[in-house]
Amino acid sequence: MQIIPTDGIIATSPSVIPTDDIEDAVVLDDIDPDNHPNFIESNTSAVTFEELTEKCIVPTFADMTLTISHTAFIKSVIEAGKTIFGELTPVEIRASHQINGRTPSALDKKLSEITDSERTMYFQRMAFVCHVAGLTRFINGQPVHLCIGGVRSYNEDKLFGRESPMKFKIFVGWQVRVCSNLCLTCDGFTGNFDALTVSDIKERALQLFSGFDPHKDENLRTLEALGNTRITEEQFCSIVGRLRLYQALPTTARNELGLPNVILGDQAVNAVVRGYVENPNFKKEDDIDTITLFQLLQLFNEAVKQTYIDKWLERNQNCTDFTFGIQQAIDGSNPAYDWFLS
Repeated sequence: MQIIPTDGIIATSPSVIPTDDIEDAVVLDDIDPDNHPNFIESNTSAVTFEELTEKCIVPTFADMTLTISHTAFIKSVIEAGKTIFGELTPVEIRASHQINGRTPSALDKKLSEITDSERTMYFQRMAFVCHVAGLTRFINGQPVHLCIGGVRSYNEDKLFGRESPMKFKIFVGWQVRVCSNLCLTCDGFTGNFDALTVSDIKERALQLFSGFDPHKDENLRTLEALGNTRITEEQFCSIVGRLRLYQALPTTARNELGLPNVILGDQAVNAVVRGYVENPNFKKEDDIDTITLFQLLQLFNEAVKQTYIDKWLERNQNCTDFTFGIQQAIDGSNPAYDWFLS
């Protein structure tokens, strides 16, 4: 059986993909909305789809051409997600950098005199996720949901000129249920892409989602393998120290050493160190002098939840790449990461 979207992109239905070696999906109780960790923190706030629709204006280019609204972006991604994966849970939206304004009738009024109907606002940056209903796996004892989502930042668009392509990001990956950390791999992330219409967004989302097989052994086994590799406290300290040193090295020195690209700053490294001692789910146990690389990945993922929305996905994927690199350095298959353990 095949699902053929209206634009002609062909996607294989997940229900007929062989899953002999994968644990069956299970349905867990709904997440408690009053005790549910946010998928990103930083300076973001929760907003609803209705608030974005009813309370936010839509910015224009300098020639007064409308941009693609946040709600139109969300709807197009969700439609693509339903086409490929089926039923989705309600969308969770986080936004930041609220831009306030006023209508022309209130230009000469004092702030205290402006009525609600004369105020305008929109969010410069927005991120959202939703889960594929009922599709849950277990990785290293932790339930994970398959989720999809996207990021949009108006600050990356050239609104000061005539209508031009706008930048969007879409992802699909596994989210750890206990902490809402996203385990994002390169095959589940578009990076920045340009779009002029909602159809462009939907087409790109269909391409990404149809190419990501949630039942594929490799996707889950790779993450599962992180739980089978442990590092000592001494190795953890070496990684942390090298990451601090990495930030100070000039680009020429990094190239001479053949070091990979790492975009985690000191603030994230500090958060990882605190998590190593304090994180309730992934800290080092008192009677064990090692942690798994899956724990390390989650400490990194938790740290980058303090990143601004427009950089969050890149840094999240970089956390996954870095942790995989450390694993490969330990087993001898990727010497580029040996420097972080030396």
